Order: sequence, then structure tokens, then C-alpha cells
Amino acid sequence: MAVYTDVSDEDLAAFVAQYDIGTVESCKGIAEGVENSNYLLQTERGPFILTLYEKRVDPNDLPFFLGLMDHLAARGVKCPTPIHGRDGRALRELCGRPAAITGFLRGMWPKRILPYHTGELGKAMAEMHTAAADFALRRPNNLSVAGWRPLFDRCAEAADTVQPGLRDTIARELDVLEARWPHDLPTGVIHADLFPDNVFFLGERCSGLIDFYFACTDAFAYDIAICLNAWCFEADWSFNVTKARMMLAAYRKVRPFSQAEYDALPVLCRGAAMRFLLTRLYDWVNTPEGALVKRKDPVEYLRKLTFHQTVPGAGAYGLDPVVAA
Repeated sequence: MAVYTDVSDEDLAAFVAQYDIGTVESCKGIAEGVENSNYLLQTERGPFILTLYEKRVDPNDLPFFLGLMDHLAARGVKCPTPIHGRDGRALRELCGRPAAITGFLRGMWPKRILPYHTGELGKAMAEMHTAAADFALRRPNNLSVAGWRPLFDRCAEAADTVQPGLRDTIARELDVLEARWPHDLPTGVIHADLFPDNVFFLGERCSGLIDFYFACTDAFAYDIAICLNAWCFEADWSFNVTKARMMLAAYRKVRPFSQAEYDALPVLCRGAAMRFLLTRLYDWVNTPEGALVKRKDPVEYLRKLTFHQTVPGAGAYGLDPVVAA
């Protein structure tokens, strides 16, 4: 989350008046993340999240995102629920941007990842995958393998300013991923951005998932690969197989793996590392001046990619080879 667009008191009051959530008491920008402008909105009815969708979000995708959250919440998945206005609409416009209000999800994201966190994550991710099975809308993953080289082309010239030799390293790895990427894995709606700051906890239990604005239709195992990258590396870049095993075991109790998913996991982990290396590289060199946003270091994902390049098979991630197709 981030703040790119300022909202005046007058515009905010007029916007909130279209909902049955009471009058505004306070509205504070949220600085985490990189995609949209987000505010913690407090009204006399309680806290909410106000989101203004910025230029990198395609307005045509918003019915998918908001509809998915409605769908998941109706099936018991803990996530922010879009607030519908008096006219029944959840999506409208504020300050020239598409905008929506969602419910406030209680909990905190974990600053220090422990094995029980990854176990809870695995369970919640599998429940989300299964709950979305009958969601009618589809959205292609524009940040999968077909989109990586065009994205790289837009920031390749600056790559070596981040780390010498990075441009050639990325180009070589893209050749490998494009040749090896699997296209026949079990597929459905995935979150595609389940980083720790998008998973909330109350005590040792997951209290919900947030930020569905990268959600798309893709391989379930790719969502898992993203989480292995985001949750299972230590500060010294070593891979914590205990955390990975906890996540994978909890996931498979809800949704079993296929043999094809097992075999594909190493290349999917390489691809997930490449996806975030590239988007972080792009943001590193293109974040607008004055944005209240924290840039994220792309080199972190270069180091993770280097680890995945050495992995001999899915067993290295703690995934037991006994599977149910």
C-alpha cells in the first residue's frame, strides 16, 4: 500500500456520504506497498480502508478484484469485504481515480516469521484456492513468464547501476525460464502477492488475507512458489526448510499436490524470484518523486534466485514426494 493521491476533506466527505457508514472522524495515509493510494478511514461506525487505484492498475480489472473479495468472504475466507454504497455499487471515483472502501481486517502482520506462521499461511492459502473454485470471472496473470521480458526491457539499461552484471544475469535466466516454464498445471484463482504484510495474525492464528490487487488466474503451485520466496528465507539469505515444510504440509492437508506440481516447484520458485526481482528493479528506477512509499531492494530477490538455481528438486523445499493426484 502507498499514498500517491491526496484527498481533500471536502472530497472525502462527499465520497463517504454515498455510503451508510457514518461521517468521517479521521483519515490517515498508509505508506507500505507500491501499487495504490491507501488510507485508514475512521468513521463513527468504525475503521475502514479507502483505496484509490493508481495508474498501474487497469480499471477493467477492478470488478474481478472486488468481486473476488465478495466471493471469498461469502465462503468464509477472512479478507476485507468491499463496502457497497446506497446505490449498491462498491466501485466509484474519487479525485479522478477509481476508488473503493473495504472493511477493516483485525490483526497484525508478523515482523519476525516463525514456523507456526508459515503453517497458518499454508492452510489459509489452500482454503482460498478451494473457495475460489466456483468464482466465475477470470483474469490472466500479466506478471507471469510472458510479461517478464517486456518488463525487463523497460528497465534493463539501469540494471547494472543496481548491481554490476545484473543485466546479463537477468537476460540469461529469462532464457532458461522461457524454455522450461510449465503450462499444464492445476489452475485457478491465486493471490499472487501473499507476502507477510498481506497476511494478518491474532496471536498464533491467521486472522485474514489482504491486498488482492494482483490476484489472477494461474497455477496454484505458482502461488506456493511466491510464498516460499517471501516467507522461508532468513536474514542471511539461507533457506529455512522447516518453515517451508510447515507451509507445504498445512497446504496439502486442505488441497493435495499433483505429481506435476511437485516436479515443477523448483522452476516455479525461480520464476517467482524473477518476477519480484524485475518489478522491484522497475520500481527502484521509476518511483515518482514525492511519493510516500518505501522502495524495496531488488537485490534481495537476486540472492533468492541464486539459491533456487542450485536446487536439485522439490525435496529441497521440504516437500514430501508422496502425493495425491
